[in-house]
Amino acid sequence: MQDFGYIAAKTVSEAVALLDEKGQTARILAGGTDLIVQVREARRDVDWMIDIKSIPEVNVLDYNADTGLTLGAAVECFKIYAVDEICDAYPGLIDATKIIGGTAIQGRAGVGGNLCNASPAADCIPPLIVLNASCVIAGPNGERELPAEQFCTGPGQTALENGEMLVSLKIPAPASNSSSFYLRFIPRNEMDIAVVGAGASVTLDDAKQTIVSARIALGAVAPTPLFAEEASALLTGREVSDATIDEAAQAAQAIARPISDMRGTAEQRTHLVGVLTRRALNGAIQRIRDAA
Repeated sequence: MQDFGYIAAKTVSEAVALLDEKGQTARILAGGTDLIVQVREARRDVDWMIDIKSIPEVNVLDYNADTGLTLGAAVECFKIYAVDEICDAYPGLIDATKIIGGTAIQGRAGVGGNLCNASPAADCIPPLIVLNASCVIAGPNGERELPAEQFCTGPGQTALENGEMLVSLKIPAPASNSSSFYLRFIPRNEMDIAVVGAGASVTLDDAKQTIVSARIALGAVAPTPLFAEEASALLTGREVSDATIDEAAQAAQAIARPISDMRGTAEQRTHLVGVLTRRALNGAIQRIRDAA
């Protein structure tokens, strides 16, 4: 492993100042489950690791039924799915946090780190997108917010500018008669990377027969996770039916830009987008009806 400097920041302002001073070869260290491996394998050049685990703001885990969820960037996965109220409100996010690596990884890795690693196949990003999450970012010029679907700009690349860091994620409180769902296709049973991932959130009317609104997001089929905006809009005001869901699945397939690699072909991935989008939508709808 290459030599690097280590600094434990105690405040957001200190971390931001260090990032601004040290430049592009400084990296935030929280769980480290991606970063340390990348440095060890010489896939990322890092001169400084800035440890943020002691900063209060990045460790906030606060859910309020009226205002929603504030999720600090360093909160580990296991802490999220240990809270029953969060599991009930955001099941699609829980689907993702429970399949990131194994139990040991979930004790270190966080949703914030999964987002900042910016893998096209990241499991937590599609649920964040469909749950309409916003990213709270701190930098030399103050604080700003960015929709989750705009955070990743390319494989391993984010919208963070020099000196900026992700502080937390804000997820709105779920509407009445709503739920979410995430699933992925993998070639083996555990601890693998998604060949394709799909997430969906759905809100139904009081009769549970008509879709009031929906959001669909895809992973591993483009350089960044995708918000399937047109496919989502197709569902608004439509009666729940196989035909309606098929139409949305086909629209989701139309925006996929997959590649062929050792884990799957582009043709297979395009087919899987349709299959998984249908399952994610039906899964979210079934969760709403089961809760009635």
